[in-house]
Amino acid sequence: MKTLILFRHGKSNWDRDSGDDHARPVADRGIKAARTMGRFLSLAKQVPDAVITSSALRARTTIELAAEAGDWKCPVKVTRSLYDATPLAVLEEVRAEPPDRTSVLLAGHEPTWSELVSLLIGGGTVGMPTACMARIDFGVESWEAIEYARGSLVWLLPPRVFTKGKFEF
Repeated sequence: MKTLILFRHGKSNWDRDSGDDHARPVADRGIKAARTMGRFLSLAKQVPDAVITSSALRARTTIELAAEAGDWKCPVKVTRSLYDATPLAVLEEVRAEPPDRTSVLLAGHEPTWSELVSLLIGGGTVGMPTACMARIDFGVESWEAIEYARGSLVWLLPPRVFTKGKFEF
């Protein structure tokens, strides 16, 4: 079995927008959410074997914060191919993963992440708010065998699930 976790970057700071979308930073709310989701993966014992993140500043920062908060020790690959990517381009990135990895987390952007989740699970309307994570499992032995409509959505969790009331991490 292979597990894919899609992680949308934390809330962007539009006040510090320099006109370069790729260089837009994470807002304070996004920082808190990234840390929360990083701790969640650790506490749930679902830290991935590897991370692939968009090279955009807000995606890289989200991963750095989540990994630090969750004490993840997995390798992180930064690539421009996940910035402004199509679902097919993301799928090609996944299919290139080494076969010994069973769980990979991808950090990226909308609208691709919502579209990709829908395609991988065979339809439906999926919304991925900022810092949301979706776990999709595939009953395959290799990353190359992952196809649209073959995944099972295990969970889709926005950070607000963990930051309201007694569930705050």
